[in-house]
Amino acid sequence: MQLSHSPARVSVVFDEANLVSCAGLAPVLALAQRVGLDDLVAEHLSLTGPGAANAPIKVSALVAGMVAGADSIDDMDLLRHGAMDRVFAGVRAPSTLGTFLRRFTFGHVRQLDAVAARTLAALATTTPLLPGAGQVAYVDIDDTVRSTHGYAKQGAGYGYSGVKGLNVLLATLSTPLAAPVVVASRLRKGATNSARGAKRLVADALKTAKLAGADPKNGRPGGSLVIVRADSAFYGYDVVAAARRAGARFSVTARMTPTVKTAIASIAGDAWTAIHYPDAFVDQDTGELVSDAEVAEVAFTAFTGRRKAEHVTGRLIVRRVRRLNPAAVPEGQGELFAAHRFHAVFTDSPAPMLDAEAAHRAHAVVEQVIADLKNGPLAHLPSGKFNANAAWVVLAAIAFNLTRAAGALAGGPHAKASTATIRARLITVPARVSRSARRQELHLPISWTWRDAWHQLWRHATNATGLHGPPRTV
Repeated sequence: MQLSHSPARVSVVFDEANLVSCAGLAPVLALAQRVGLDDLVAEHLSLTGPGAANAPIKVSALVAGMVAGADSIDDMDLLRHGAMDRVFAGVRAPSTLGTFLRRFTFGHVRQLDAVAARTLAALATTTPLLPGAGQVAYVDIDDTVRSTHGYAKQGAGYGYSGVKGLNVLLATLSTPLAAPVVVASRLRKGATNSARGAKRLVADALKTAKLAGADPKNGRPGGSLVIVRADSAFYGYDVVAAARRAGARFSVTARMTPTVKTAIASIAGDAWTAIHYPDAFVDQDTGELVSDAEVAEVAFTAFTGRRKAEHVTGRLIVRRVRRLNPAAVPEGQGELFAAHRFHAVFTDSPAPMLDAEAAHRAHAVVEQVIADLKNGPLAHLPSGKFNANAAWVVLAAIAFNLTRAAGALAGGPHAKASTATIRARLITVPARVSRSARRQELHLPISWTWRDAWHQLWRHATNATGLHGPPRTV
């Protein structure tokens, strides 16, 4: 591809008042209104003081900017161009939105959490966001460090990754048929431990999952099978107990404690089942690709150092992979670990051993959510105020779920596409705005490859028939 004219014969003039660069915000904001985002903000958010007025409009503006690709407060200016103020009401300047965010306290952030939970529940009811949630669902928890720079970020510190920043703890909800959505989020100090606050996050995530259709009903008939999955950083009684109290099952990577090593050593030599993974995956410890392994299981009681009522009995599902270099065994490990690397999962899942092991490996889906958020609104934590950044994280979760719901309504490959793909194909679509017979018309590009998906998104998001067949050919 090349220019049709030489650059010297091309003029660039910023003078078109009837264009918008992100027409896909129209169905997304129509969907937000349909699920009552503004009403939920008005009901639950009690923000007061200078800059706190019109909270529903400002929350919607921030979410809209994030859906369109904004990753900082200054980027909210992308909502103020061309005919945006004709297509949307309540557009606010970035400085106004920044002042609004700085009014948040910890209590207000928790109120915004309530808005996010209820918005997700409404989306799950209104759209095909979580098909199959009534049968099987997975809640995955993980954290990530978002790097920060300079000295003006409240709470920034050096965490387990050695990077100076703030720590974001996330819980996602997915099903075998649906891509994950964010059911809970927390911003924490950079130097915090991964598991700090995870007990409360799991409890909140399971409450939201219940509202979204994944209700375990405490093991009673008719409930969903909900499994909480986590890596070894969250291997502890508090996380497991929080899952069990809500009626969910757990599947957590076990740390190689002496009791876990003893349990692995007790597995008989003929108990191992050889398996071949059709898609190789990366070993967490060595970075090597694993395609062949052996799996076995053994009954196991965890947390025996606590009082007896808090002992948890389940099973230890162990995967072992032959070492490519047995001589490179870490000093201090015995003969058990000379020839193999071991990876143990502590679970009470009712699934057969190989199915339970495969389901646990799918916990990596939460990493895709983290990557999507870091490629979007969490590319930065834009404020120097900790609570402003905490509110920004919750708003990012709402924007992520709205984008995911838009993909689900568009159908086809968009139902599981990344947010960047949905944004490029359905959100940042240019359009020319006109009026005809007291109606507003959006003229989108002719021959847009994803036209049919956009039509479907509009119809379902608005419950209207505002698109009049295929675009006219001129």
